[in-house]
Amino acid sequence: MRLSSSPLAAAALLQHSLASTVSRTGQTVELDGIPYYLPASPITTLHHDNFHSTLSKTNTLTRLTVITANGSSYSGSDLSTTIASYKATDDVFSEGFLETIYVQYIGFKPRGNEWKASSYNNAPNGTAAVVHKQVDNSSAIPPGPYFLSSTGAVYEAWRLYSDFAGAFTEPLLANGDGTYSVLPAGVPGQSLAVAVPSRLYFTKTAEKPLAGVRLGIKDIYDVAGVKTSNGNRAWYHLYPAAEEHATPVKRLIEAGAVIVGKMKTSQFANGESATADWVDYHSPFNPRGDGYQDPSSSSSGPGAGTASYSWLDLTLGSDTGGSIRGPSEVQGIYGNRPTHGLVTLENTMPLAPELDTSGFLTKDPVLWMEAAKALYGKNITISRKYPKKIYNYDLPTNVTEPGDQLFVDFVRRVSSFLGAEVESFDIEEAWNSSRPNGTNVSVDDLLNITYPILIAQEQTRLVREPFYEDYAAAHDGRRPFVDPAPLIRWAFGDSYPNNTVDIANANRTVFKDWWSSNVLVAENATCSDSLLFYVGSQASVSYRNQYNGEPGVPYGFSISRVSPFWGGPDFVVPLGSAQYFSNITLHNEVLPVTVDIMAASGCDGMIFGLVQDLVKAGIVKPSVAGYDDTNGGEILFKRDY
Repeated sequence: MRLSSSPLAAAALLQHSLASTVSRTGQTVELDGIPYYLPASPITTLHHDNFHSTLSKTNTLTRLTVITANGSSYSGSDLSTTIASYKATDDVFSEGFLETIYVQYIGFKPRGNEWKASSYNNAPNGTAAVVHKQVDNSSAIPPGPYFLSSTGAVYEAWRLYSDFAGAFTEPLLANGDGTYSVLPAGVPGQSLAVAVPSRLYFTKTAEKPLAGVRLGIKDIYDVAGVKTSNGNRAWYHLYPAAEEHATPVKRLIEAGAVIVGKMKTSQFANGESATADWVDYHSPFNPRGDGYQDPSSSSSGPGAGTASYSWLDLTLGSDTGGSIRGPSEVQGIYGNRPTHGLVTLENTMPLAPELDTSGFLTKDPVLWMEAAKALYGKNITISRKYPKKIYNYDLPTNVTEPGDQLFVDFVRRVSSFLGAEVESFDIEEAWNSSRPNGTNVSVDDLLNITYPILIAQEQTRLVREPFYEDYAAAHDGRRPFVDPAPLIRWAFGDSYPNNTVDIANANRTVFKDWWSSNVLVAENATCSDSLLFYVGSQASVSYRNQYNGEPGVPYGFSISRVSPFWGGPDFVVPLGSAQYFSNITLHNEVLPVTVDIMAASGCDGMIFGLVQDLVKAGIVKPSVAGYDDTNGGEILFKRDY
């Protein structure tokens, strides 16, 4: 075949070439062994004369540190103090950015304060220049580390971290128009790279209380501009990118949070065990102890990422039957299943709308409360008047097992702090003594199939049926692959008439009314007449290298099902860690010990207030990333943690 050389053909080729576009996607650089991502567009251009002597005459980048001086007495010693503060508070900044220092004065710029480069020579390779300029608020650059091109273009420095825990599905970057796109960058290490901006770029305000907070999003929430997977590869490739944010995502962005990526969920938010049940995607790694414990589900990625990474501040999960609480418990972090309905869930994949909730997983209890205020808005009020009664549901009262001492101390210290009486509580006993009129069955029998019916039949109607129909239309009648756990649950739902949902909801309502009237009762002074504590986790092992039988139907009733059926809050609080013998390392290791706190429906703000006061009193502490939720430390498989 011979290509035509006619003028018409040449014109057609030229037209085609002109129609093609090339888009800049930023660049990656390395500074002192640390990888950074530079967005495609600069935030500003500096034309100050003093920069000409410092800018590279080639295409290489100049490292730049921006300082804001608000007073006329800002001196060289003040500069040193500022730099020390940067190093102490920001993981993106390093001394390598001190090649050039740009001091911008807001307001009056004093005379006689033109320091020479030699007055601050603290960078590894020396500071080449200290440049001064008077600016106003509108032209000031946020302080922090930057890269400066030979033309004066100023680029933000986003540090690249390795997602070695496999917690993310895709790292994200804001496009500047309200949408997001997938980060076009990578790092060595067989893992995704996640980019985070300097903390110095952001200032928290009343309008932006979460400014600069690094946020991961469970991949059941839509983020405009990117695809949602719901843990299923066929779903991800079948549907286009989302056009709108899910409501919880939108609220957090409006509060100033910086989305750094979407995070793994077990498929369609159904419960799955690591290795045994995950097929389309690999389950994330729980960093605690030997590093090969199940991270729980379905907010697996948010839990594993929060526990693994000190650079990740907050993650947004969801809880239908335990999907926030489970990962929080086994990884020793703070997590909340809120009172049902505190925030609407538009553009979010449903499991069972009458049970679905949106909450957080985090290491920082103070941030936890601030994020809750931003997410739930007027539906939450922080209060600090507390009940004088605590129900103890199966918490140990004597020390016989690892972790028992933590529970005993916690109950003793909290009851003393509140001046509260502690009373043992048994659900079956309470039910039998005050069960609703006309109810002649045990609470276990009443609710045995309530949860599996609701999640199976509701998700079949809302998710499976339209998904199967859309996939078949696109692929000549074929059916998409689905992991074993959702299939088994859906099949269970198919074996019952559709009106079984109504029966399940009626039984749930019977229990809800009974619990609200007899156990955790709302009252004006303290919101709830009592608190209820139960064991969240106690250094229990669940090895991810064990093969299990096929997944089953989640029958039954337990203390962890109370909150979904009744609709009230259930919060996970880490207490520390306890020792166990690992059959992976053949050494004694440690795993988290956590307690769950419940109060009357709508009393989320009271629990948040209580946790803040317990932190101030030294009764509980922030969690930390790494091997141990109390002391941190190197994750065992990762030598450079």
